[in-house]
Amino acid sequence: MKTSSSNWTPLPREEVIKALERKSPSRVPLVWAKWWGEGLEEQYGEQLHVFDRYPADTAMVWVDVIDYDAMDLSWDIATEGAHDAHAVLDDWGQLDEFIAKLPDPEIDPQFEPLIEQARQIRAQDRYLLFGWWRLFFERPWEIRGMTNLLMDYHLAPEQVHRLNDALCDLYCGYIRRAIRELQPDGFWTSDDLGHQTQPFMRPQTFRELIKPYYVRVGEVLKEHNVHWWLHSCGNNTPLLGDLADAGVNVFHPVQKGTMDEVAVAREFGDRLTFLAGIGVQHTLQERDPAGVREEVRFLIDTFDRPDGGLCLAAGNGIVAGTPFENIEAFLDEAVRYGTQHRQAFADAQAIKQEDNYA
Repeated sequence: MKTSSSNWTPLPREEVIKALERKSPSRVPLVWAKWWGEGLEEQYGEQLHVFDRYPADTAMVWVDVIDYDAMDLSWDIATEGAHDAHAVLDDWGQLDEFIAKLPDPEIDPQFEPLIEQARQIRAQDRYLLFGWWRLFFERPWEIRGMTNLLMDYHLAPEQVHRLNDALCDLYCGYIRRAIRELQPDGFWTSDDLGHQTQPFMRPQTFRELIKPYYVRVGEVLKEHNVHWWLHSCGNNTPLLGDLADAGVNVFHPVQKGTMDEVAVAREFGDRLTFLAGIGVQHTLQERDPAGVREEVRFLIDTFDRPDGGLCLAAGNGIVAGTPFENIEAFLDEAVRYGTQHRQAFADAQAIKQEDNYA
């Protein structure tokens, strides 16, 4: 929805819902498109405000579901350093205490300022997302350490189930409170289930140790008509059907170079809406503005169906070294071609209806 030659206003909440639910939105929504990653703000500073004229079609409120330091555990933990290497819970014998000291969502004071923040977003007719990073793979690897966790899937599956069951109770508690007090439209979370060539675990391992807890989260969200947005880097192709089965509505980012966009759109486009992310590793870093615009058009042509099913994003944080003109090309083409593409579908539908009346 353009207001002048240089400024675009965010889509109303209902238009974002139309895109997610395939009800023919007026424009492809932009969500997490202005994701300023490591070093970008230091590189460009105030210059990035030039991009304020491009819309952010959703607004976000965050909760932090676990503060390990606040749990007052009886052992020393090291939460600094490499996320993959440290372990909060380095001995399964500590699991009972860890579970017992997980926070109670009903008395978490984080919600107090978020209630007013959410009210203001709703008053602006914006689509409201709430959530947190890390779910049933990333969070356990944070708790156990990556090497431990991948071994646990084979050596300690019972303990993995106990941990995930406790985390699921915690997450569902936060979700229910957020639904009650914040009234969000969508829930955002992450699990980087894939690396560059395949998922971190066999699909059967996912189905046995992780999917049941996805299903429980999905049931709570579906009960309250809240969309589930999942960020997962890497090649998730073998798991997309399971994610859709569990209730995930929107998948991000279909990482460039790890997943075949055309094949994914063809096989799963009727079951998932895609928050398609432009590649931040190579496309934005290495191509010229014309090449960036070409990639944006490719993503829209691939994923946007006549009735919708697409939002556009950065694939991850846009990092230092990304040419400024490439960021502008991405945002400008996303909003302009995203509008043109939707209008073309609307025009085609109008012509079809006229032919039916003739």
